[in-house]
Amino acid sequence: MRRLAPAFCAVLLAAAPAAQAFEVESAGLTVTATPAITSDYVSRGISQTRGRPAVQGTLDIQHESGAYVGAFLSNAQFLGSPWNDSRQELDLLAGYRFSLGGLNLDAGYIAYLYPGQDKAPGTQIGEYQELALKASYTLEPAKFLASVYYSPNFAGRSGSAYYLEGGADVTLPLAFTASARMGYQWVDRNTAFGTPDYLSYSLGLSREVYAGVTASLGWYGTDISKKDCSPAAGRADGGQKVCDNRVVLTLSRSF
Repeated sequence: MRRLAPAFCAVLLAAAPAAQAFEVESAGLTVTATPAITSDYVSRGISQTRGRPAVQGTLDIQHESGAYVGAFLSNAQFLGSPWNDSRQELDLLAGYRFSLGGLNLDAGYIAYLYPGQDKAPGTQIGEYQELALKASYTLEPAKFLASVYYSPNFAGRSGSAYYLEGGADVTLPLAFTASARMGYQWVDRNTAFGTPDYLSYSLGLSREVYAGVTASLGWYGTDISKKDCSPAAGRADGGQKVCDNRVVLTLSRSF
């Protein structure tokens, strides 16, 4: 199983730069760095670290025109994958953010890379690319979000794939924010990828706790049965536990 985009941390670059960002006024640039630690790296409902903690970081550089580039780095761990034995994940991002009326849009490109794989050139088939379109609309106290991702050749060379997600963030009393997400992953060749098409979901609560540090507690899951969760890993019971429901704690801070 490989990286699929955590609800609170995995692609922070998709959001607009935070208020703590560093401004380079002469160049019209806003630079945001966000380090994070999480009890489990979960993306689209599936653990990317086999239930183990991860240390992560994002870098976002946005021009005043709306164009941006960025990167996301995390440790990762995959069990018995025939096409990805890396222990790191590096995502490179580029795109354009703009507004139409009250609707905020983000059209972007993401390359998912796995440095350090012990694979011969041409056999590192876990790496792939996606195009993404994200939209958000704020109607206080709620922010509604929707996104669609498309890959012409998904992880494991599993063919074309789409991921559609929707959700909301709601501001609560005492500076808490509640979040909910639901998404669905379609893959052309499920056997090559390792799971059937599936539903993912998450619920979370976050709040700044000290000196700009935000704590996020989330519940993540999928509708994938254990026997269908990457059985290619060769486990005797047919699948892995990385698709199970789980609770994740994340601490992050933007600079």
